[in-house]
Amino acid sequence: MNSATVRNLLVRGMLAGLAAGVLALVVAYLLGEPSVDKAIAFEDAHSHEHEMEVVSRSLQSTAGLATGVLVYGVAFGGIAALAYCFALGRVGRFSPRATALLLSGCALLAVYVVPFLKYPANPPSVGDPGTISKRTTLYFLMMLLSVLLAVAATILGKRLAPSLGTWWATVVAVAAFALVIGLAYAFLPVINEVPKDFPAALLWRFRLSALAIQSVLWAGFGLLFGELAERLLNPKPATAASGRAVPAAH
Repeated sequence: MNSATVRNLLVRGMLAGLAAGVLALVVAYLLGEPSVDKAIAFEDAHSHEHEMEVVSRSLQSTAGLATGVLVYGVAFGGIAALAYCFALGRVGRFSPRATALLLSGCALLAVYVVPFLKYPANPPSVGDPGTISKRTTLYFLMMLLSVLLAVAATILGKRLAPSLGTWWATVVAVAAFALVIGLAYAFLPVINEVPKDFPAALLWRFRLSALAIQSVLWAGFGLLFGELAERLLNPKPATAASGRAVPAAH
């Protein structure tokens, strides 16, 4: 893959990330923000200290939310596009569109779902401020481990495929990934700082909305970027009025 193609895919990845970010922003505003508001109200009702807001809540839930989600979408779209350039043709004989969907699904699992199941997202009023550094470190450690294991499982499956066949090589690779992740779940510290009187339904809705936001972001990116990559890498020849195919310009 030459540098011009990589550059074109990078631009398309960032555009697809931006568009997927818009979709995720809608989900975040409709599903996530109501839970955040209720969590903040719970914190205010149980706290005797009232700090002055540097940034108003209305600004946080509109312009602040939009800026954060859209910038994240563009950044992750560019990174995912570069990963796509490396993965295309190396993970199997899939079309550009199918490779984008496969990469998005695996990335969602490795980058978000696996760490989320060990250290799920919590609303603003949950958690000890003194343990933020520890919780952040553990979360990113789990994410890094998940990504490295996903890459290792892919390599293992590729090497076992000639002797076991694609199906059983995939089964063994997935089983190995799940086994090591299970051991990581067992040995890494457990963090549970949810107050006993915090509404369980609110916590559940917040975590579901966080999962929904990421799922929409990655699924939207996979679909949009897959279509853009397919059109770039496998262009269809134009058809003249006479019905004869006209070779695509290079």
